[in-house]
Amino acid sequence: MPQTDHAPQQSSADIKNWNNHAAHPLQSWEWGEFRKAMGIDVVRTKHGQLTFHRVPHTPWVIGYFPKGAKPTPEMLRDLTALGASKGAIFIQLEPNIAASERLVTIRGLRPSHHPLFTKYTFVLDLSKSEEELMKAMHAKTRYNLRVAQKHGVTASEDNSEAAFSEYLRLNEETTGRQGFFAHDTRYHQTMWRIMRDAGIAHLFTAKYQGKILAAWILFTWNKTIYYPYGTSSREHREVMAPTLLLWETARWAKAHGFTSYDLWGAMGPEPDTNDPWFGFHRFKQGFNPALVENIGSFDLVINPFLYKLFTLADTIRWFFLKRSVKS
Repeated sequence: MPQTDHAPQQSSADIKNWNNHAAHPLQSWEWGEFRKAMGIDVVRTKHGQLTFHRVPHTPWVIGYFPKGAKPTPEMLRDLTALGASKGAIFIQLEPNIAASERLVTIRGLRPSHHPLFTKYTFVLDLSKSEEELMKAMHAKTRYNLRVAQKHGVTASEDNSEAAFSEYLRLNEETTGRQGFFAHDTRYHQTMWRIMRDAGIAHLFTAKYQGKILAAWILFTWNKTIYYPYGTSSREHREVMAPTLLLWETARWAKAHGFTSYDLWGAMGPEPDTNDPWFGFHRFKQGFNPALVENIGSFDLVINPFLYKLFTLADTIRWFFLKRSVKS
């Protein structure tokens, strides 16, 4: 990627040039602007876009490099120098690279202490015909889709303020019901404003008897559509609104020329049925997407001593957070 500076204004040509080199929406210029609007330190380099996050009550930071290019010795040297200048303990890298790629070996680069992205994702091949996609579904998913259609559930793109307000309400309901740690309302509002205005984010809803039962925000980038944010209601679960919503968003994407539908995460080839994410995994799996393995998540350690202290403290923190949710 081209090197850019921190000038307050960038020309449309600069932004277009950056985005032409970005392989994922989290590397888009607009995603960086969203993170800046959230008060995050964003740095754009010739290798890609990083964010730096303050460790509370300390002078240190942690770097994050999501969905970037394959690490090279030059990249890691540059990131190490950048991290040191920022006072970073480490930089977490989650490359947008398939597992078949070989990663360079370098001192200080190790599997991440706490990955943010799953190593696996589901990808639906939208180059197939609707008939092929329907036939490939698991029988239960196909049945659930017909149930939704029989009940008159409808799904469509709706970027209105009213629909987004309902998305926010359903998001609170969904995360509270599932017991997940989630982004707050300001995060979603800021993300939606910037990514929607850029034409990257699209809001889709599924309705039954005029009521929104599911609302998803999807990203479009190059030839792929992504499913990063999904919400649903506990009401009228018998009408299978989310099943219809996934199907109709796939049909919308095909009609708009997208060839892949990245469902944003999967648990892997041998999922734990007791895991709280298993329900999402099984729901996506019902459409028979390909299970794609990525290269994984890595920590580029800048300060080895502080890294040991941080990982120990973070392990203890997550232990108590998870216990508090279960209780």
